[in-house]
Amino acid sequence: MSSLSNILQLGIKELRSLYHDPALLALIVFSFTLGVYSAATSVPETPHRASIGIVDEDRSQVSNQIINAFQMPYFLKPVDIDYSQIDRGMDSGVYTFTLNIPARFQQDLLAGRKPTIQVNVDATQISQAFSGAGYIQQIIGTEVAEFLKHYRAVTADEVVSVVHMEFNPNLISSWFGAINEVINQITMLSIILTGAALIREREHGTIEHLLVMPITPFEIMVAKVWSMALVVLAAAGLSMFFIIEKWLQIPINGSLALFLAGAALHLFATTSIGIFYGTLARSMPQLGLLIILTLIPLQILSGGMTPRESMPEGVQNIMLAAPTTHFVELSQAILFRGASLSIIWPQLLALVTIGSVFFFVALSRLRKSLN
Repeated sequence: MSSLSNILQLGIKELRSLYHDPALLALIVFSFTLGVYSAATSVPETPHRASIGIVDEDRSQVSNQIINAFQMPYFLKPVDIDYSQIDRGMDSGVYTFTLNIPARFQQDLLAGRKPTIQVNVDATQISQAFSGAGYIQQIIGTEVAEFLKHYRAVTADEVVSVVHMEFNPNLISSWFGAINEVINQITMLSIILTGAALIREREHGTIEHLLVMPITPFEIMVAKVWSMALVVLAAAGLSMFFIIEKWLQIPINGSLALFLAGAALHLFATTSIGIFYGTLARSMPQLGLLIILTLIPLQILSGGMTPRESMPEGVQNIMLAAPTTHFVELSQAILFRGASLSIIWPQLLALVTIGSVFFFVALSRLRKSLN
């Protein structure tokens, strides 16, 4: 009971220290609010109010049909321009896209020839250039096909491929980006907060006060682990409810409680990593460098940014020792596919095993550093 009381009181002390650290508090708030929102919306997956100018040299039914197909909110109302205005308009940034529909375009279509429409793209508008060009090609292809149906028979394909999108029917990238950002922030902040808590003790000189008290390194470490993990877990839960579900309107298919339980096991491992780094680093800049060297490979190779199946087999096997690999897998299974405990229990077991190893390695290092 005395040991539990020490762990509780030391954890409360850590929470008070964090409360009086405005920089870390601001980092937590930003990471789970604007950080998540910007990750979801910074790169739009569809063009939005893109400006477009069209040179219509054909003035036919099909050219008019193509022009009328560009509508809000994807495109602004097309501007009728002449050929001399194409370069000038794109150089000045007036138009993101310009089209040149050649003369006799409809006549060539009906004659069975293959006329072309020139599409110019301002690639400096990187957020809309690639997706917008694809939309324009699709719109032109659809309108031309609809036009030709009225003039010639359309032969049915012998084999038709029908694709059904599961879990994300409209392929909205913000759904993936926002949830993946929450997963990444849980990992990053748990390492930073626990490492900073130990370095803060050393910089303020309070670590010496702890050493002269009847407190063991185990109690010191457990106190820092539970207090910082609780802060990150609470922030993640609030972010999932207020930012993901309410603000971004992203549906959560699975159990939020099960996700938080998996996050708690993940935090057991990552906070231990933070303690280990805190024993290696002598200052906050050193801690930051250690985190950068570790965090970026963890995020890239754990399956959060790219599928693990596309990585070399050796990398896949090595990353099985990282807690982020299993956490990303169970998080996506729960939040995207609505997986239950019967499906994700191998990942939970892996997190318990990896977390235990990291905990005792960090505890051993802490004891040596305090002695």
